[in-house]
Amino acid sequence: MHIEGRLVAETRVIKKYPNRRLYDTEQSRYITLADLRELIVDGVDFVVQDTSSGEDITRNILLQIITEQESAGKPLFSAEQLTQMIRFYGGASQEVFSDYLARSLDLFVRQQRAFQQQLGTMSASPMTMWSELARRNLEIWREVQDSFLKAAAPASAKHKKKDTRKSSRGR
Repeated sequence: MHIEGRLVAETRVIKKYPNRRLYDTEQSRYITLADLRELIVDGVDFVVQDTSSGEDITRNILLQIITEQESAGKPLFSAEQLTQMIRFYGGASQEVFSDYLARSLDLFVRQQRAFQQQLGTMSASPMTMWSELARRNLEIWREVQDSFLKAAAPASAKHKKKDTRKSSRGR
């Protein structure tokens, strides 16, 4: 099984039929988007294939799950945040923003794991634990910001060069 160019042997295959139903090939039953969300929460890797074309439509299904989650209860993203995200599409900063977002999410996941581990051991005092976690978070966040700024600087310079070439041609 290939997902984004890598081989994954233990990935569950979900098939999407033309009638829009999802079929879990491992459990031999039809499932819902809510069932897929549970697989994600449980850490199960899966790929969704369109039965008509054979195309990998996992990303589209994940976006549907996010849409459902955003519509129910308290949303994760505000309208302003979504507007800002849309503005990055097709722009010079799209790749930089995508990288920044991926690094930020990775940082958040690592912080959550570290926090859970710290809570599990609780050998240190709570104040020491919080101070250490804050110190590490600040270090990691600075690294993420530095890398974002380094990546953004060349992209803006390239964009400015293109703009100056366009304006000099029109003269």
